[in-house]
Amino acid sequence: MITPFQKDNKLKQDILSSKENKEGLRIWWLAQSGFLVQWNGVHILFDPYLSDSLSKKYAETDKPHVRMSELVIDPEALDMIDLVTSSHNHTDHLDAETLIPLFEVNPNIKFVIPEANRDFVAERCKVPLSKPIGLCVDQSYALNDIKITAIPAAHNELSLDEQGRNKFLGFILNIGPYTLYHSGDTLWYEGLTQILKKHKPAIAFLPINGNKPERKVAGNLNYMEAAQLGSEIDALVIPHHYDLFEFNTEDPENFVDSCIELGTRYKVLRIGEKLEI
Repeated sequence: MITPFQKDNKLKQDILSSKENKEGLRIWWLAQSGFLVQWNGVHILFDPYLSDSLSKKYAETDKPHVRMSELVIDPEALDMIDLVTSSHNHTDHLDAETLIPLFEVNPNIKFVIPEANRDFVAERCKVPLSKPIGLCVDQSYALNDIKITAIPAAHNELSLDEQGRNKFLGFILNIGPYTLYHSGDTLWYEGLTQILKKHKPAIAFLPINGNKPERKVAGNLNYMEAAQLGSEIDALVIPHHYDLFEFNTEDPENFVDSCIELGTRYKVLRIGEKLEI
């Protein structure tokens, strides 16, 4: 099993040690699609999955979610979070066993979701319908010096509810002088490059696990597409959605090779590792 670069109390102390640092931006990968972003004492948590709920749920099925990496930190330890996202309703992006404890230790946390998913989210996370901050495409939520804006995601399609609202989102985060893109789960759909060029993210968190029907789950960009998209939008790409479940992963070295071939800027993080910008 993969051991995180740092975990538990060591990871928390790393986060807290730079909490008051007003210079630069810090990013930690928390496995799968989970990232913690820290700037000027503000902490944004993208799509955390910090439990074994899926491994337990699918243990006796034809789609076992066998864990490849150790859990990096318990959600109860993350008691400094200002805003958390769920880009869509799949459990590795909307995990009650992660979010409910997170809400308990962060009573004032802001919870950003697709507006289309409000009823489902509230029921799964045991929160009032009024708790989540629901966004539709092109809508934003501002909190002090940060702004988060919703863009479409295709997993595998640009799925809409009865009112025409997107069920799968990506997020553009403007935080101080920095602009970041968190893809959620997505394929490369028509118009994605143009949307991202408009927002000009300096950093893009992109999935690399690909889209293979034999896995019996919705798919994502593969490692070549992630490298290509990063090249087209001129962003530093940090890959995600690998090294968690044996049946749905990718070798990040394949992504590195593609980035080198295309001249794409990249940074592969180990679970629990920090990147300072």
